[in-house]
Amino acid sequence: MRTKKNSRTLTQRQLRVGEMIKQALGTIFMRGEAKIPNIETSSITVTEVRMSPDLKSAKAFVLPLGGKNSDEIIDILKEFSFIVRKVLSKKISTKFLPKIFFVKDESFDYAEKIENLIKKTNSQEKYE
Repeated sequence: MRTKKNSRTLTQRQLRVGEMIKQALGTIFMRGEAKIPNIETSSITVTEVRMSPDLKSAKAFVLPLGGKNSDEIIDILKEFSFIVRKVLSKKISTKFLPKIFFVKDESFDYAEKIENLIKKTNSQEKYE
């Protein structure tokens, strides 16, 4: 499956490697294998990993349990991403170990906003 340069369609390889890294990161955080200071890694959820076309960088969308202190946790993960990358190197075998960029996952906030709008619309229709 080939894509154009301007196209945002992910290739099968990008999806497969992204899913492999997502599962490995989830295992690392769940078991506490990455010793990151000031963070309880077992409370971090990895929701998605998007790979670059050359598979040399990965954007990991993460969310702390309950969404509390998410900005602080994302900043700490960014600062200590080299520790996570070191542990990840022992979990997966790829030609190049991707550089990991941690990003706050806001899809749940967006979904909640949409759900509230739908409820508001439904409640207004009942009164009309």
